[in-house]
Amino acid sequence: MKPPPSIPKRRRNTRTPPITYYTQIYPELGGRFHDEMERLIRDIRREPKRFRPFDPPAQRHFSNVFPYAVIYVEQPDRIWILAMMHMKRRPGYWKERV
Repeated sequence: MKPPPSIPKRRRNTRTPPITYYTQIYPELGGRFHDEMERLIRDIRREPKRFRPFDPPAQRHFSNVFPYAVIYVEQPDRIWILAMMHMKRRPGYWKERV
């Protein structure tokens, strides 16, 4: 298994963070969102080549529960998380991070 991923600091954004958004809808939903994102990252660490290429060199792993995917790049010594991307908003905003 690869070491814990490198995640860039969140850029200033005017949108409500997803955990806050889901917590406002239903208090336990924010926790479920967090748990789902952690599961996706664990899956990526275990088998980074398993998930589909997205915009080379990036790959993505979809959530089956929320409309989000984790966008990442596998490097020889680590996994670089580029974004936790909503699948229907602002496509491609993460490309400047590659």
